[in-house]
Amino acid sequence: MENIVIVEDDRRIAQTISRGLQEEGYSTEVVYEGNSGRQAAMKAGVDLLILDLNLPGINGFEICRSVRAAKPRLPIIILSAWGEIEDKEEGLALGADDYLVKPFDFRELIARIKVCLRRSALMGATITETDKVWHVANLTVNVATKVVRRGETVINLTAREFMLLEYLIRNQGRVLNKLAIAEQVWSSHYDSNSTVVEVYINYLRKKIDRDFTPKLIHTRLGLGYVLKEE
Repeated sequence: MENIVIVEDDRRIAQTISRGLQEEGYSTEVVYEGNSGRQAAMKAGVDLLILDLNLPGINGFEICRSVRAAKPRLPIIILSAWGEIEDKEEGLALGADDYLVKPFDFRELIARIKVCLRRSALMGATITETDKVWHVANLTVNVATKVVRRGETVINLTAREFMLLEYLIRNQGRVLNKLAIAEQVWSSHYDSNSTVVEVYINYLRKKIDRDFTPKLIHTRLGLGYVLKEE
């Protein structure tokens, strides 16, 4: 059950959202003030933050900035009566994943929550923020320091190679198709006719698999790639 923190000073709106989310199967925590809202969002076990902007204490922009710095992959949806394009631009620039203007249709909020949580799960964001080191067999990937090792050997990767490896290891054991990999590592700049994914998979294989055992990057014909020990 995903846990959603709601930071909203209008108690009627907050409780309405909370009850609706609970009926959809989510666990909720409601906070009515900015400073307490930031503390609630910083706790472990939070899967998504719904955030008003006009709050007593500190405003939602400041909360968004602080939370995004501490939890880079926590989904944040701003839900505010401030509907000016400048407000939306600022909220998204500070790291919000989505921005919904009041009054809103609850069905739309649910749809946007599902999209954010699905994207978060795809990126492995349900792993706690303190889990910075990933292991598969004798491969170690330190997300914080960007150091990669096979056994005692340090592997030097380019920034793009590291992004690809991080995505694979966060989803270890799962078969990832080329489009999913491209969307996460190359974003919207990916050309579906490009061979860039295959090329970079080969780069990684040469660096982390060719001279080591066991082999970890495997091709599933017609399906994609999987990082796992076999």
